[in-house]
Amino acid sequence: GIFKDKNLIYITAESFSEIAVSKELTPTLYKLVNDGFQFTNYYSSNNLSTIGGEFQSLTGLYANNTILRTWRNGNNYFPYGLATMFKNEGYQTYAYHDHSYTFQDRNKYIKSMGFDNFKACYNGLEKLINCKQWPESDVEMIEQTASDYLDNDKFMAYYMTVSGHFEYNWGNKMSKKHYEEVKDLPYSEPVKAYLATQIELDKALELLINKLEEKGKLDDTVIVLLCDHYPYGLSNDQINEVSTINRDDDFELYKSDLIIWNNKMDKKVIVNKVGSNPDVLPTMLNLFGIEYDSRFIMGQDLLSDSEGLVVFANRSFITDTVKYDS
Repeated sequence: GIFKDKNLIYITAESFSEIAVSKELTPTLYKLVNDGFQFTNYYSSNNLSTIGGEFQSLTGLYANNTILRTWRNGNNYFPYGLATMFKNEGYQTYAYHDHSYTFQDRNKYIKSMGFDNFKACYNGLEKLINCKQWPESDVEMIEQTASDYLDNDKFMAYYMTVSGHFEYNWGNKMSKKHYEEVKDLPYSEPVKAYLATQIELDKALELLINKLEEKGKLDDTVIVLLCDHYPYGLSNDQINEVSTINRDDDFELYKSDLIIWNNKMDKKVIVNKVGSNPDVLPTMLNLFGIEYDSRFIMGQDLLSDSEGLVVFANRSFITDTVKYDS
């Protein structure tokens, strides 16, 4: 309950990975990863690309093809969905995506999660940002949406970003936008192009923090950021060009960062327990002091004393003591 009644900004970041976190290139990401909570054994479990990672982030459940088909129709009841839980606590809920609002039926399932206000390209956001480029800009999305909720007393805002999307080349508009920052790095062109897309995410976070501070809301807001999946637009060899660990095996390829950050945390909290996307929702419910029935959520609170568990799409798994390769 240390964050009880604080505001929440919850971000599922397209293809985000710890290989993108750099004090020089992405200083805001670096600060948020290394301050506050620091999760040393967090993984993206890569169940069915973006929509699977997003489903797990919003529901605390594991994704497969069957449940995703059901989820996408928007008719299911998710009493423990992210926005529903916060709405029950008196929060105004908002959701944003800087690509098409109908892509992968996002307009349907976002509503079933309890979000009352959803804005994306071609249902309002196209009037505010350039929706004709690919990928679209996370910075533009933050710039044009933060005013929707910053004047509210209690808000919960969700962002599904897109700037980090492949293909990683100089035809990618976000890579091209940040070409100058990466052109001299000692990596292959796809790796440099990927890192350039993550600079756009970093700039969006910097802008968001500045807007929160200008409104006097920074101290009372928690920022959570997790990935939808590892950057599979890069080969393993390309990922290893910049990685500090060898990512050739079926476990470390998915190693990532989880950000849970508040400006008023006075000390770093290091969490060594293994975890992945389904664990973030129950962890947040604990931190915000919101009661829930854990029988309906597959993920586990990463701050509890239960043993950690990460299950991958191929049924391999990791616990705090065992790795099993299917």
